[in-house]
Amino acid sequence: MHFTYLPLISAWVVLGIIFGVLAIALVALYIVGRRLQKKQDSAQAQIENSKQTVSLLVIDKKKLRPAESGLPEAALAQIPWYAKRAKMPIIKAKIGPQILSLMADQKVFDIIPVKKECKVALSGIYIAELKSVRGGKIPEPEKKKNLFQRIFKRK
Repeated sequence: MHFTYLPLISAWVVLGIIFGVLAIALVALYIVGRRLQKKQDSAQAQIENSKQTVSLLVIDKKKLRPAESGLPEAALAQIPWYAKRAKMPIIKAKIGPQILSLMADQKVFDIIPVKKECKVALSGIYIAELKSVRGGKIPEPEKKKNLFQRIFKRK
């Protein structure tokens, strides 16, 4: 018995199938990305509409998981399932006589000074913007070093 090997599927067909699956995946990612961008834009517009300027004293700032952050139960219930394990920028601040735990935008969290009185744009329990710092100017965020600068530290 002599068998001859005949390829059932040519290499071009396999490549065509792979490229087709990749094209479908890219289209699906594009559609999901557009939906998420629309949600982000509507949430940002809602934050902009409900901003209030408040003076507060920053007591502490940490990155904590939502469960250990001390946020109200109503706020914890609205956090999506995929964000419950992530660490969030939490600022403990004194607003008037009350001490509250507030969530902050990452840019604000990086530059807000601890143990200083600040004016911030507050939207619910979310600090959206740092307006001013008492006794000085708003600190500049530290510039991140690129890979080359981190590898070859120059003094």
